[in-house]
Formats: sequence, C-alpha cells, structure tokens
Amino acid sequence: MNRSGWIRILTAVCLLVLHANVALADAINIAVASNFAEPIKTLASRFESESGHQINLVFGSTGKHYAQIKSGAPFAAFFAADSRRPELLEKEDIARPGSRFTYAVGRIVLWSPQKDLVDSQGKVLEAKTFQHLAIANPKLAPYGKAAQQFLQARGLWDELKNRMVRGENIGQTFQFVRSGSAELGFVAYSQVKRPGHPQEGSLWEVPESTYAPIEQQAVLLQDNPVAKDFLAYIKSPEAVAIIRGYGYGMPVSDK
Repeated sequence: MNRSGWIRILTAVCLLVLHANVALADAINIAVASNFAEPIKTLASRFESESGHQINLVFGSTGKHYAQIKSGAPFAAFFAADSRRPELLEKEDIARPGSRFTYAVGRIVLWSPQKDLVDSQGKVLEAKTFQHLAIANPKLAPYGKAAQQFLQARGLWDELKNRMVRGENIGQTFQFVRSGSAELGFVAYSQVKRPGHPQEGSLWEVPESTYAPIEQQAVLLQDNPVAKDFLAYIKSPEAVAIIRGYGYGMPVSDK
C-alpha cells in the first residue's frame, strides 16, 4: 500500500476515535427514584432520538441516591421522590443554584395482582385477609413514608407491623407484590398505570388527604449542557403529557 493509502486509513481511524470520544462526552449519568423508572425511560428515549445524546439512568431509593451524591457519585442530575433531599443538596452547595423544580406529584395505591383482593374502600387492611403487606422503607423512600402516614392516620400501623415486608425502595416493594412474596402492598400509582397497557389485579387509590404530598423534585448537579437540555425537556409540554399519562399530578401552578 502506498503512502497516501496509509494516510487515508490513519485519518479515518483518527476520526473514528474522535467521534467515539465526543459520543462518550455526550453521555451523562442521572440518578432516578425507582417510582419514576418507566416514565423516565420513555422520556430519555425520546430525548436521545431527538438530540443524539446518551442518558444513563441509575435507579434506586431517594435516600441512598442522596448519600451517594454527597459522597461524590458522578451524577449530572438527580430526580428524587421528594423535595427534601434536592433542597438539602441545594443548601449544601452540591446542586446548582436555581435548578431545583417539581417534575411530578406522586400518588400511592394499595395494589394486588389478585383480581378481587383489594376492594374499592381499602377495607381489606382492616379485615386482615392476607399474610404479608409490602411497604417501602419509610426512612429511605418517600412513598414508604406516605404509606406509613396513611396507616398511622387509620390506626393500623402497629396492628399490621408483623405482616409488613419492607422494600429498600418502591421498585423492590412492587416486585415483592408482583412476585407473590406479599399478597398486596403500597406502590406508586405509576407502577400499575401504564399507557397502552390494561391495569392488572385490583387496587385502591389511597386518599391524598391522608398523607403529605409527594412532591418530586429534580436538580442539576453538574454544569453539563446535555443535563441542562434534558431538564429543560422534562418541562416541555410533550414531557409533561407523558408524565401525566403515568398517573402523576403536577404542581398547582402547572395545571
């Protein structure tokens, strides 16, 4: 092969390496509360197809994500299941000032894959016609805290303690119920309300007046243009419609 041929090959290789490095630079890691897994998968996929950037989603409990971020975990943004942890990160000068906003208002439901187990008033809890009740750890997961508040308001917390199976996060809690490890459990409405899919089993929507609002907020953690664009996309009418489709509410000012 002559010299010009080698030069063309080396040039092509250099361009491929450069392209790979650019693509790598455009990939960001985002910490996401488990309850928001399905909606954000859809949102990230649409953003990726429109922007060409890559979003790596890491799911887990809000409490654990907060601890990881405090320890220096390389997340560009954080979608929490509450407002307290994002506010703390802002006060601790970890989150970027002015980036915090409410992206969804969560709702809890009592759900079972068994068609007739959960009645329309949630009286199955008082009847105790079950062995195990799944609930997310109230110390780590806002949805678990909301379930605890409801049970305490109804005077059932102490009565049902021995029947509780606690998940580390709402994702694990949902799996406990879905797998049959618990006959029913308190899960996020978004986990059973999925656009285009029929609702499985039986559920009862827990009255929102019985627990503190689950105001879910996001914050920017790095001055990264891709992360900034993604957070901006989450506020767009298209993204808001998708989030609502999964059963989430929006702040009063956004209704």
